[in-house]
Amino acid sequence: MPDLDSSLKHLQESGAQASPLRVDGCNSIWLLDDDASMLRALGRLLKSAGFSVEKFNHPVAFLSRLEQAICRVVVSDVWMPVMNGLQVQACLRENSPETRIIFMTGRDDSSVRETALDAGAFAFLTKPFEDETLLQLIHKAVAD
Repeated sequence: MPDLDSSLKHLQESGAQASPLRVDGCNSIWLLDDDASMLRALGRLLKSAGFSVEKFNHPVAFLSRLEQAICRVVVSDVWMPVMNGLQVQACLRENSPETRIIFMTGRDDSSVRETALDAGAFAFLTKPFEDETLLQLIHKAVAD
């Protein structure tokens, strides 16, 4: 994992954002993707399906929020700057093992898929994917 101090400095310089803090963080689906348009689209989809959503455009912002609230389900991109999704997954295993992680990626690499699933990922989707597929997976992850 990258040095936390340098990651936090990069976070401040990059203008990374998280959605407003909520007490009910454990009842929401957390989205992590460095692509703002993907965050907006997924946020709209999940809100229309009745989910509360917290959005993060940087892994360090996500992990920082995790210190304040419980995350039951996260939908995360694999390839992001500073930390990739597999590094985030390793932090989750250590600090929040009950969190279900659904990965999504535009680059379907079988070794990355296998690594993520072997490390406990709930699911692994390749973009583009059907909205209904993601919603079904989230419903299963929440119920699990």
